[in-house]
Amino acid sequence: MRVAAVGDIHCKKGSQGVFQALFGAMAAAADVLALCGDLTDYGLAEEARVLVKELAAARTTPIVAVLGNHDYESGEVDQVKAILDDAGVTVLDGDAHEINGVGFAGAKGLGGGFGERALQPWGEDVIKRFVRETVDESLKLESALAKLRTTQRVALLHYSPIRETVEGEPYEIFPFLGSSRLEEPLLRYPVTVVLHGHAHHGRPEGRTRGHVPVYNVCLPLLLKVAPGSPPFRLIDLDHVPA
Repeated sequence: MRVAAVGDIHCKKGSQGVFQALFGAMAAAADVLALCGDLTDYGLAEEARVLVKELAAARTTPIVAVLGNHDYESGEVDQVKAILDDAGVTVLDGDAHEINGVGFAGAKGLGGGFGERALQPWGEDVIKRFVRETVDESLKLESALAKLRTTQRVALLHYSPIRETVEGEPYEIFPFLGSSRLEEPLLRYPVTVVLHGHAHHGRPEGRTRGHVPVYNVCLPLLLKVAPGSPPFRLIDLDHVPA
């Protein structure tokens, strides 16, 4: 199976016609489209309606997605998700989905930082709640992975589970770009590949501590690292680098 992945589309009210060529090219190249969050710019239902019209260029190609922080901005996330669902997009939020024998598990994720410098649940209640939210997102991903019985598994996130793919961003904002807690389920449950977005100025690829490839498929990053090429990542699951 070939998966075409992109994140951080940031579809706006005036984006009619902007993404049709991209989604058409993705559908022509792959068997499944994977969208890694920040699908809308301000999390508006109106933006989601524009997006599904653009996605019509992918026709009958299955589409799986997770939402990102921008999709939550305006408090219309339930409407955004419903619009995508009605258009046939499978939005994963702690869910698992199987397509032609390949399992997809996804969650938005959250921040908190990486390794020994990760934020700890100590001190003010607001800090404890933030860490709890990240732990909950990690548990969502773990629950989704645990449901899969397929040999090949693809994990979708918006926030990064490793530091390597956010390097290039200002060091000061690393804690807001991902969390090592999101890596923990990926070490307990074997996956073929991990996809995420969010880090616009990060690195395009890295690996978990279990040596699983992690791809940052943020649209602005792909435009920068491969100018002139269609801005999506194409992964052949039968030929993922070991």
